[in-house]
Amino acid sequence: MLLTPRHRDPAALPRLAVTVLFLALLVPGLRWTEFDPGVFFDARPRETMGQFFALFLPPALHAEFLRLTVRATLETLAMATAGTFLAMGIAFPLAFAVTRSLSISRLGPGPGRGLGQAVRAALRLLLVVLRGVPEIVWALLLVRAVGLGPAAAVFAIAVSYGGMLGKVYAEIFESADTRPARALLEAGAGRLGAFLYGVLPAAAPEVVSYSVYRWECAVRASVIMGFVGAGGLGQQMELSMRMLAGGEVCTLLLTFLLLVLLADGVSALLRRAVA
Repeated sequence: MLLTPRHRDPAALPRLAVTVLFLALLVPGLRWTEFDPGVFFDARPRETMGQFFALFLPPALHAEFLRLTVRATLETLAMATAGTFLAMGIAFPLAFAVTRSLSISRLGPGPGRGLGQAVRAALRLLLVVLRGVPEIVWALLLVRAVGLGPAAAVFAIAVSYGGMLGKVYAEIFESADTRPARALLEAGAGRLGAFLYGVLPAAAPEVVSYSVYRWECAVRASVIMGFVGAGGLGQQMELSMRMLAGGEVCTLLLTFLLLVLLADGVSALLRRAVA
């Protein structure tokens, strides 16, 4: 049965154009990155990979190393949690300041309108700087400032995630229903009152959901930053790899997988609690 123009999908042509554009960008990208999945089916790489993974078995389960693993796991969780809370402490004031829906000047022309716009633009630029530098780079810089150990990872997560959370918080506040906040501002309330009673109650579920997601990401980031001397599971894994202790690396990888599963479960419970 032929489709008449009346029965054709009006969005088919735009979807086709987007697909063609995506493929046109993907194919050169795969060539530039020398992406070749066929290498995994070659006999020599398979043999090399088999010998490499054989070093990981059996996992190291002796008591002394398990104690080190538990300590490193708790250190990783502490780094992620402390860094995320500090990031929220950075993000909330910045997001509050750059949210235009809370600007009293929106109610009409008045003194300080230009100054307010300039301050918001400067703070948005600050958020770009904070989140524009990856957390691993912040960790490399801060290790030299505060020394080896988990403090560098906590500061790195706080700075980088503070920029990310601040940007998303501001977007959540802007996209929320602004009528209650506008009514409070018109009634003479200040920005803080309009935020606490007009914006935050409606935005709280999204804020909590994204914050928990960022904490989950911070758990993974804490492990990666351990490779630059910031402590936790990553640092212990780097030491085990240097000593070619494959069993220890296997134990640490299994611990990390369990840690990610735990973080995912906790985040799911918190999301359901605020839903």
